[in-house]
Amino acid sequence: MRGLILGIALGLAPMTAGAETLADVRAEVSQLGAMIAQLQKELTATGSSNPLAGDAATLDRLNAMEAALQRLTAKTEELDFRIKSVVKDGTNRVGDLEFRLCELDPACDIGTLPETSVLGGGTVAPVPAPQPQPETPQVQVAVGEEADFNAAKTALEANDYQTAANRLAQFNEAYPGGPYSIEASLLLGNAQAGLGQMAPAARAYLDAFSQSPDGPFAPEALYSLGTALGDLGQTSEACVTLAEVGNRFAASEFVLPAQSARQNLGCS
Repeated sequence: MRGLILGIALGLAPMTAGAETLADVRAEVSQLGAMIAQLQKELTATGSSNPLAGDAATLDRLNAMEAALQRLTAKTEELDFRIKSVVKDGTNRVGDLEFRLCELDPACDIGTLPETSVLGGGTVAPVPAPQPQPETPQVQVAVGEEADFNAAKTALEANDYQTAANRLAQFNEAYPGGPYSIEASLLLGNAQAGLGQMAPAARAYLDAFSQSPDGPFAPEALYSLGTALGDLGQTSEACVTLAEVGNRFAASEFVLPAQSARQNLGCS
């Protein structure tokens, strides 16, 4: 359980995974509690046929087990509260950063900012019954989606930043939530950075990271967000963001560049 909380606190793991674990613990604790109560009833009932009926030592052990289960129940509820607090705090921080970046971008209208998505995939919901897996993946590539993405990526690789930025922005509008959406946001940030538009670039990097805080593009998105914040003069936020690259993704290739960027910014 401590490992689960640490993983969520540092990596913002999906909330649904933590909820399932806590639900499993609650179910097991409830079942064990019922079994212990039944055993105590059998051991203390008058005329019980159980050969251990009236055995004080056995009853003492059952009472100790019941006390341990009560402590486990309390700990489970405490962990549930801490997980929700971590997710709420992380979501608020992302929302605050989105607001600050919008303030730095003259083209951004604060009034049109969408509500920040809850990190980890939303509120905790009851775990549905297992469903048969479909033969085809649930997320499918729309007609023309791959071609549009590759065209935008080719423009970026050719350093045609304006064309790449236009195509990637159009791509994100045309295919929201698609299999390329995270990478497209990351590449959009790169294109905007190439144009010197650091505030929109930072928002694109933040969007790429917040879509999947533990995904394969998360280390690069977090590193790029940190460097963009540094270019915007947000040194304190940049230092914290760059430090999180190593804290969250110790094995990533972006850890050393993040450390170097922190040194250049004079981070303590």
